[in-house]
Amino acid sequence: MVAELTHFIGGKHVKGTSGRFTDAFWPMTGEVASKVPLASAAEVDAAVQNAKAAQPAWAATNPQRRARVMMRFLELAARDNEAMAELLAREHGKTIADAKGDIQRGLEVIEFCIGAPHLLKGEYTEGAGPGIDIYSMRQPLGVVAGITPFNFPAMIPLWKCGPALAAGNAFILKPSERDAGVPLRIAELFLEAGLPPGVMNVVQGDKEAVDAILDHPDIKAVGFVGSTPIAEYVYSRGCAAGKRVQCFGGAKNHMIIMPDADMDQAVDALIGAGYGSAGERCMAISVAVPVGKATADRLVDKLIPRIEALKVGPSTDPSADFGPLVTKAHLDKVKAYVDLGVKEGATLKVDGRDFKLQGYENGFYMGGCLFDNVTEDMRIYKEEIFGPVLSVVRAPTYEKALSLANEHEYGNGVAIFTRDGDAARDFAAKVNVGMVGVNVPIPVPIAYYTFGGWKRSGFGDLNQHGPDAFRFYTKTKTVTSRWPTGIKEGAEFVIPTMS
Repeated sequence: MVAELTHFIGGKHVKGTSGRFTDAFWPMTGEVASKVPLASAAEVDAAVQNAKAAQPAWAATNPQRRARVMMRFLELAARDNEAMAELLAREHGKTIADAKGDIQRGLEVIEFCIGAPHLLKGEYTEGAGPGIDIYSMRQPLGVVAGITPFNFPAMIPLWKCGPALAAGNAFILKPSERDAGVPLRIAELFLEAGLPPGVMNVVQGDKEAVDAILDHPDIKAVGFVGSTPIAEYVYSRGCAAGKRVQCFGGAKNHMIIMPDADMDQAVDALIGAGYGSAGERCMAISVAVPVGKATADRLVDKLIPRIEALKVGPSTDPSADFGPLVTKAHLDKVKAYVDLGVKEGATLKVDGRDFKLQGYENGFYMGGCLFDNVTEDMRIYKEEIFGPVLSVVRAPTYEKALSLANEHEYGNGVAIFTRDGDAARDFAAKVNVGMVGVNVPIPVPIAYYTFGGWKRSGFGDLNQHGPDAFRFYTKTKTVTSRWPTGIKEGAEFVIPTMS
């Protein structure tokens, strides 16, 4: 019998009441895994009302005690790590090892949130004027929400909820309906860790739930990660409703390979960054840009046998390099992009479209694909494919390679592989992209820095995790204070100054 998932509201699992459900699948086998309820606006409102009632007491809990909940959560997540990773791998399709990485990168943000007592400190100036002191304080916004994607069902919910909760807010999570089990487990663990009921709520849903979140007057801020068209929609609608909004969208991450690069290192980097998690990462390298014909020829010659040797398998196979894609619809979409690339005139050097896995014929599998001679006018270069497809765009010069990354509409991540420090420094300074790797293929910053793309990869002026997250989930109040001295000074009719 297919399981029916729930919402998590007020510290309890709550069955869906809208009458609408969607199927979630096991990507390994293609079987229906669960029925996921799709919330109505009324169900979203029920979560918000629970959050609104619970938030004042949580905000009044001192930051050190809130940090202790984060510490306890880390202990519980370590206890349940194996089970969570297995569930994540089954629901998403990524390998168990990759699922553990997904969880770990989320937990590193929770570790950072233990520093909430320091991160929430304000400023103080004694004697700013005669007998006047000025100080500032950071206070939570109230009820906030996160709308998160399928590709990191542990990491991104933790990136969103951790800083929000540590700052004293109540949180509404709307995870992807494709792999909703792990987000529910995260909410359960926070409750077990001591988070009061109602402070963390999970609402399953589709566009109706998203719109209800964006329109709800009691939700003060929304964070989103997903495709650029949806990011732009969420940003514009949320801002129009008067909310603070941060949205992160698609990517087309370039990796520039200079003639002096260690070619074996560059190929290893491209294989891992291009095909890990079946390419379903917003920080995946999807465009290789070798500089010069000789560099390009060497790169392609080394890539072909490595891609052909990639092992595609079920998530439970510890020797698999990557597993299936998340749904049949997404698999068909990625294959259609490969068809399009052939039609556009790119050279398909490795074709993984017809890959089938014995015993798993109904799973959503696809082998790695490699295109050479891709040009800037092709859709496979312009658009995010989000699958195990790598495009080689040959650049005659370093200047051209730099311009490719600068002129693309996406600006999430970029990398350069070189032994030349001058070239690397120049590239890091001039490239118009939010996250830059120098001989690092996936430049995802560690938790105490911030994560965010530029151009049409990011909307809003504050990034995810790091200090920006605490700025996003708090508002600053500044107090100017003077106590009576017993001296009558009379009324003042001009604006106060420090002169």
